[in-house]
Amino acid sequence: MLMLRRWSVRHAATLGRLYRWGARWMPRLAPLVRGLGTERSERLLRPLERSGKGLFFDCRMCGQCVLGHTGMACPMNCAKQLRNGPCGGVRADGGCEVNPGMRCVWLEAGDGRRRIEGSAQAPWLPPLDHRRGGQSTWIQVIAPDPQVPGVEPLQPQRAANSASTAAPPPASALEAVLRSGRFVVTVEIAPPDSADPSALLARAWPFRELADAINITDGAGGNCHMSSVAAASVLAAAGFEPVCQVACRDRNRIALQGDALGAAALGVRNVLCLTGDDVSQGDHPQAKPVFDLDAVNLLGVLHGMTARGTYASGRALEQPPRLFLGATANPFAPPYAQRVDNLERKIDAGARFIQTQFCFDLDRLRAFMDEVCRRGLHRRAAILVGAGTLSSARGLKWMAEHVPGVAVPDAVIARIAAATDQKSEGRRVCIETVQALQRLEGVAGVHLMGHRNEATLAQVIVEAGLRPAKPTIAAALPA
Repeated sequence: MLMLRRWSVRHAATLGRLYRWGARWMPRLAPLVRGLGTERSERLLRPLERSGKGLFFDCRMCGQCVLGHTGMACPMNCAKQLRNGPCGGVRADGGCEVNPGMRCVWLEAGDGRRRIEGSAQAPWLPPLDHRRGGQSTWIQVIAPDPQVPGVEPLQPQRAANSASTAAPPPASALEAVLRSGRFVVTVEIAPPDSADPSALLARAWPFRELADAINITDGAGGNCHMSSVAAASVLAAAGFEPVCQVACRDRNRIALQGDALGAAALGVRNVLCLTGDDVSQGDHPQAKPVFDLDAVNLLGVLHGMTARGTYASGRALEQPPRLFLGATANPFAPPYAQRVDNLERKIDAGARFIQTQFCFDLDRLRAFMDEVCRRGLHRRAAILVGAGTLSSARGLKWMAEHVPGVAVPDAVIARIAAATDQKSEGRRVCIETVQALQRLEGVAGVHLMGHRNEATLAQVIVEAGLRPAKPTIAAALPA
């Protein structure tokens, strides 16, 4: 099966021509379908379609075939059911985050599209209609039913670019500071394993006067913690500027929209849309991943709620939420050439700020940012580059080997390993990275990360010259 699937990608150009020919020829069978009846015709076609497409494409019969858009690589083979490009966890060898022995489906799709279209960039595909699962797509090609949703690519909803069109007021303090042009600092903290919010506030306190916003992770690494929406609302009530991370892994589109409304009602304005990490590596490996939407379609749904005042179903909201939407990018994971395509699709879907994975490889980042600036994407969304530090070279090496999507050059690990004080040397590497990012065109700020390393990150902010030390902060910094 795997060999035939790869054969189909290698021969995508020929199969693409065959598909286009079939799409022109098959409607001639419409009188036969009408004579037999649609239900009887589908019963006859379904096993033929399942066998043929299953053999060549490992088809899962989603009922909304998009092989013509995805280079003859079926996206239903993606363990996260992504419809719009690879996740940020693709391994260095191109292996899937969830199934390392399988090559990422979206790398295969990129190869196939290049053979068909000359470009790896696929269109923005809508989320699955799960009612269609197991049904024939061929019947819709032969005799389309206007009541059945199609699978036409979605179009980006871009704001009018007119000098007479005034920009709406910022939805959040983070959006306001990004508009000001100041180099922005955001930090990331994990919510506690507790119903007591005091531990969360203690982690946030060192950044009271140093960070412009604080990200709250949503089950990072597939591990369970306090709800991101609840933790973000606790920070908002305490006077912090939170960024609520929302992962598609654990909730369907109904729950995701409800959480966004609830967050807005509790004073949370910044929402970062993620696909989510693999559950098998977390503390509940027996959990069922949901992945009803991917990050691109979640952005599209939430943008529709804010800009058009409607749910994904089309039903009107009584009061739309005011949200500043963000997304993630990973310039440091394959397919490197397609990462800017993926970023552009997220911006088209509604992202207005972007936070990247840890940056330890400045050369790789420069190549990414050169293309971002060439396309003008840095003017459509603020790019905040991830940086951070761990306490030892051993911890850094473990993260590089076990956290898909994190790339750490051997030279960086060797430098920290050779230091007498590895924690201090790691901090110096982080400071040097942050200072280099300040000089890089298109970078609007830095996003600092480090598991339960708040005091060190606060020190990085001050020592990198991003913010002056404040009297209330000095006591929180190490001597």
